[in-house]
Amino acid sequence: MQHVSTAKPVPQAHAAQQGHTGPLIIITILFFMWGLLTSMNEVLIPHLKSVYELSYLKAMLVQLCFFGAYFIVSLPAGILIKKIGYQKGAVAGLVIAAIGCAMFYPAANAGYALFLLSLFVLASGITVLQVAANPYVTVLGDPATASSRLTLTQAFNSLGATVAPYLGALLILSSAVLSVDELKKLPAAEQLAYRAQEAATVQVPYLVMAAVLLALATFFALARLPAIADSEAGDDVAHTDDKTSAAGYRHLVLGALGIFLYVGAEVSIGSFLINFMGEKHIAGFSADTAAKYVTIYGGGAMLGRFIGFAAMRYVSPGRALAFNAACSIALIMVAVFGSGMTAMWAILLVGLCNSIMFPTIFSMALFKLGKFTGQGSSILCMAIVGGALVPLAQSVLADAFGVQLSFLVPAACYLFVIYYGLKYARMYQG
Repeated sequence: MQHVSTAKPVPQAHAAQQGHTGPLIIITILFFMWGLLTSMNEVLIPHLKSVYELSYLKAMLVQLCFFGAYFIVSLPAGILIKKIGYQKGAVAGLVIAAIGCAMFYPAANAGYALFLLSLFVLASGITVLQVAANPYVTVLGDPATASSRLTLTQAFNSLGATVAPYLGALLILSSAVLSVDELKKLPAAEQLAYRAQEAATVQVPYLVMAAVLLALATFFALARLPAIADSEAGDDVAHTDDKTSAAGYRHLVLGALGIFLYVGAEVSIGSFLINFMGEKHIAGFSADTAAKYVTIYGGGAMLGRFIGFAAMRYVSPGRALAFNAACSIALIMVAVFGSGMTAMWAILLVGLCNSIMFPTIFSMALFKLGKFTGQGSSILCMAIVGGALVPLAQSVLADAFGVQLSFLVPAACYLFVIYYGLKYARMYQG
């Protein structure tokens, strides 16, 4: 596997002088933006499913195109960042994401295929941001507290994820949506006009987000951030083994599988929440009402990350990871075999359990990789493709057996997360 990039920590004396607070605040803004953009898919999926009369499988092409970009773009992104640096890489990612958002304007008139292409471009920009920002956070401080630090910044990612569904409900799902039977009663010309009108509701929100991303790109281009050097010779970790690539580290390989399954589970649950709450035996909510409740899913993750930031300074990250994954499975079982508000609240509370999982797996997988840190980061970002494939697997079950039983797919994913957390529970103890 090609060597990509290695984040070399700033020497401690110099780091103490310049401080880490300012850079972390700036990087945290990036985490907020990609949380917002990613969670807008949870509103787009039921909206486009309704507008274009899609099956669950076809609707999940949204996540396939979005998270598929992580698999395709991560390694090229790492090469780009190695050449131009972490700060310029973040700027490039913001510009690419802005272009993807702007493409939503013509997509509203061109159809579903261009929406999918727009999502791929948007996600490509976010991938560049992920590859640049995650290792940046892990090296801005003590390696032993990297999990808690990344958890704190990820809390603001969850803030973006919390805000997105509510905004989407107000801006995209607020108009009354015709049922399939009602739509079929309209003349063909009126059906086309209706679909065009509903598709166009995404234009203004995504144009606004494109403008915000370009403004952020300008800000980051002018900001004074500490340089993180790439090094072929290694960093603070002395390597005495004969590893020739990041893939030689078992905890990284298993961590990549953990990221694949965790992200797949989190995205898959979020993708089906609005439709799940719309089921008559669950809550019977309209799409815009259900979307507002989805904010609880992201809000739980945000709250949990703030708690985790403090708790994991004293509790083994691996044990915390395993505990949260076990709680997720228990809540999903209640949602699958229950009904009414009990089932609804159970699935929403999985967000609280999700809180620490991504940053904890990510930082555990990168632990003591030394000169292979950058390469490891790219591998982990490629593993985010789980967000493309696991929802497809759940959609097959949803089309065949209904939305409720389909949640058994993400429940199975959390089993491996338990295993990974327990296997490496003592990782930071040397």
